[in-house]
Amino acid sequence: MHIIVTGGSSGIGLAIAKLYATRGDRVSLLARHSGRLEQARIEIAAMSGVDLSRIQIASVDVASANQVSEAVETCEHAFGPCDILIASAGIVEPSAFDIMPATVFEEQIATNLLGTANIVRAVYNGMKTRHAGKIMMISSGAALIGIYGYTAYCASKSALIGFAEALSAEAAVSGIGVSICFPPDTLTPQYSREMSMRPAEAELLMGTVKPWKAEAVAAKIVRGLDRGRTRIHFGLSLTALAYFGPLIKPPLIWWYSRKLRKIIEQG
Repeated sequence: MHIIVTGGSSGIGLAIAKLYATRGDRVSLLARHSGRLEQARIEIAAMSGVDLSRIQIASVDVASANQVSEAVETCEHAFGPCDILIASAGIVEPSAFDIMPATVFEEQIATNLLGTANIVRAVYNGMKTRHAGKIMMISSGAALIGIYGYTAYCASKSALIGFAEALSAEAAVSGIGVSICFPPDTLTPQYSREMSMRPAEAELLMGTVKPWKAEAVAAKIVRGLDRGRTRIHFGLSLTALAYFGPLIKPPLIWWYSRKLRKIIEQG
């Protein structure tokens, strides 16, 4: 099979790529930084049983529809049609909305939402013609509840829910599987940068949850795809939010707002 992974140079995307590579699949890694992509390719190729010739890379900004289209065309020419798409490219730059530059807000929307749409569009017609293919969109636990300092990120990741649901309705008649997953905080290079910027107010809500390892998140995603699951959740708290959000969120938001007010008053 040919697996295309955006955001494949690090984090969850790279961990997923490694799993498919060890199965003997052909893997295309797409990301912005060519140096990190090459390092990722070398890292995967060093794994036992992996053939370097079955791993290719393409430097691309997923926010550019033209770049994405050209990259996918090149990847499919070399490795054949895309059988599974992992749309993992994403960025997060937390900041209170009133001090967040418009360009920072727009970049998160462009990468996380439009970037996902761009890569899906690039493989969709081919899958539709073949009446086969799987698409996995990597959303976030932040899509399930609004978080202080994450207006752009929550907006972009929650929008993927509507995109995945609507696309699934269209794709089902063509035999294409559309899935979405909601990873928790995950130990990745991006997470380290995010933590250095995360507002203290957000830590009240998020700091009590231990981050997952990227390998554990990737394994759960791949297992879910193998089993044909359309939604994948992680941990009891996020699963409860996903299924019982209307009941859980009002008291949770009340508790959070009350605690936040107390901190502000004391400060």
